Amino acid sequence: MAYYVYILQCSDNSLYTGITTDLERRVYEHNNSDKGAKYTKVRRPVILVYNEKCENRSIASKREYEIKKLTRAKKLNIIDN
Repeated sequence: MAYYVYILQCSDNSLYTGITTDLERRVYEHNNSDKGAKYTKVRRPVILVYNEKCENRSIASKREYEIKKLTRAKKLNIIDN
């Protein structure tokens, strides 16, 4: 099963990184339900600005961790490329 690492831009211009198997469903949850992360719940609406496909959950989780450690400037560079 494929997993996706994604970055959302929140209404306050902050960035949120996560993983999922279904991007469309997950973005919907972040914007419309209590299943979204606590962080994004108070920063709605969110916009999907980046995603990358990974082979499995382990690889996706490692990539998510790498991205979360980056500075905002480096995250923006990933988004822009």
